[in-house]
Amino acid sequence: MGACQTPELLEDVPAALAMVESFSAEAGLADLDLLLFPECFLQGYLVTPEYLRRHALDLDSAAFGEILLRLASIPQTLVIGLIERRHERFYNTAAVINRGRLLGTYRKTHLTAGESAFTAGTGYPVFDLNGVRFGINICYDTRFPEPARAVAAQGARVLLVCAQNMMRRRNAERWRPLHHAIRADRVRETGMWLISADVTGQRDEQRIGYGPTSVINPAARVVAQVPALTVGMAVTEVG
Repeated sequence: MGACQTPELLEDVPAALAMVESFSAEAGLADLDLLLFPECFLQGYLVTPEYLRRHALDLDSAAFGEILLRLASIPQTLVIGLIERRHERFYNTAAVINRGRLLGTYRKTHLTAGESAFTAGTGYPVFDLNGVRFGINICYDTRFPEPARAVAAQGARVLLVCAQNMMRRRNAERWRPLHHAIRADRVRETGMWLISADVTGQRDEQRIGYGPTSVINPAARVVAQVPALTVGMAVTEVG
């Protein structure tokens, strides 16, 4: 499995799809079967009502069908964060895609105060890939024990976390050492692997993203991590 640390892309779906293709080519060399991308990666993580109305995708729409067609040649299973529209509601969603086919979705269940334009999800689906069962949390979900426990209770061995920690510099520095500590707590509680993907780089003079994009093993140790401010992939084998 590969967790992809990407630059922040805003309002540029073609660039996001091109980046998926680039990581897929790299993953092919390493014989990986799954690629994980950050929270709201496809359209970019801005959560004002105006931005959501402009960029949210109905997953039954022709526009999303064209995206699936573009991804049909990707051999890896993809877990991609995106902004979903369903009727009049918006969701912070992770889509699970294989060879251009939508296998299912997870909708973020714990929303921050700044995400009031989203509707919270209510379920914790799990997916099976080559004998390994996994579930998904999205960013702020990991601050709470229940989402990870709900995944583990269904026999999952891996928790995939789509994250987006592009923050104002002071907050980024404060939170930088805390992400792994919080996620390690979820690992100790459940015994799962935890694999996270995040953005990195600077949005402007005020905002920076350090990640982390990393792999934490069931002993709650970080065993792979992409360096901060570097685009790359953290790789692990879950046998």
